[in-house]
Amino acid sequence: MMNVCTQVRSALYLFRRARSIQVRMSSSISEKRWAKRVQGFETSVFAEFTPLAVKHGAVNLGQGFPNFEAPGFVLRAAEEAIRNGVVQYCRSQGHVRLVNALSAYFSPKFGRTINPMTEIMTSVGATEGLFATIMAIVNPDDEVILIEPFYDSYPGDIAMAHGVTKCVPLRPTGTSGSAADWRVDMDELAAAVTPKTRLIVVNNPQNIPGKVYTREELTAIADLAKKHDLLVLSDEVYEAMVYDGIEHTRIATLPGMWDRTLTLGSAGKSFSVTGFKVGWIFGPEDLITGVFKGHQFIPFCVATPMQDAIAVGFELALTSEKNYFPDLTKTYQAKRDKLCSLLEDAGLPTFRPQGSYFVLADTSRVRDEAFYNPADPSRRDVQFCRFLTKEIGVAAIPPSAFYSPEHAHLGAGLARFCFCKTDETLAEAEVRLKKLRPFLKS
Repeated sequence: MMNVCTQVRSALYLFRRARSIQVRMSSSISEKRWAKRVQGFETSVFAEFTPLAVKHGAVNLGQGFPNFEAPGFVLRAAEEAIRNGVVQYCRSQGHVRLVNALSAYFSPKFGRTINPMTEIMTSVGATEGLFATIMAIVNPDDEVILIEPFYDSYPGDIAMAHGVTKCVPLRPTGTSGSAADWRVDMDELAAAVTPKTRLIVVNNPQNIPGKVYTREELTAIADLAKKHDLLVLSDEVYEAMVYDGIEHTRIATLPGMWDRTLTLGSAGKSFSVTGFKVGWIFGPEDLITGVFKGHQFIPFCVATPMQDAIAVGFELALTSEKNYFPDLTKTYQAKRDKLCSLLEDAGLPTFRPQGSYFVLADTSRVRDEAFYNPADPSRRDVQFCRFLTKEIGVAAIPPSAFYSPEHAHLGAGLARFCFCKTDETLAEAEVRLKKLRPFLKS
């Protein structure tokens, strides 16, 4: 019963939040009263599809938040922190207990001792970490290279820093049906570098298509960064979700890269507590100090009891809960396999992800006349996801939302689904997706 109530409350909250965004965006208030830096921003794709899913009672495989219980030892730690009075401001750069726990847990993974006081900063989720980092290192007119499809906060942060986004897409290059087939053309990436380039953003594992970059690919990116004296922002929030025994290489561990790389992580992903909003950044002292200069005037500090709970999580992951992260990986790998299987049975071939908790599915077998209206200015993937939500009862997200306008067509024949859901949710999606079969090409 508690799980059901929690899911209902989450759905209602997301619906109300999305509706409030729509109301504000459709009001008569003139954009002239907004700062120029936000006038070009569009409403998030989730503001359409979350309420659409609620309205039609669809199984929501669109938004990437777990709908199952977080680990009990982390929830108990949060309760204990509050009961014990750990509720006041903490050190702005990060609660001391948490930065010490992060150093103890991650130093072996980076092959170096990470100084908890000078080489780590905590943030209000990885999202604030991204914003604080971009604001700290990107000057007006600096160029930032993104590899598409990207997390949709990236270009917004760059715009608010008055930087310039340069996009280079991943493209599927093989027929194995794996996210490993998606590759960036290194010549195209090199051609995107100009004298104004300041930063390359790498998402590893990449949100979609769930690609885990090989050491060779990361070495090529690192060589490019060193050649042109660029900084690298490595978004590694899905580091705990790498499947099939694949090696997850951290670009900061490659020769000459620690001093030019900032690495982001997320407790929301690692411990399935997206509402805690606790993230962290690792990097050399001078870059962390620069990020902190902005962070102190954004939130000042992250919620202390939530940081304390995550500190306990990492402390226990090194002692009595050593199986937590291996078990998390096994759980998600099984859910990945389940979602890929049910999508493929429904006629939607998948690119099986190597990491993250999202799956890209190929929708080209679905007849266009079932859902596509050429007179509608919306892209094909948007129209497909509306059809899927309204008529089939399963919500997905159109991937074109994660591309620049120049490359949005690359997502036209795809849809994004997430598998961070209960087995019951995935089973219900399987039942509903069978209704798609009459709409498939013969």
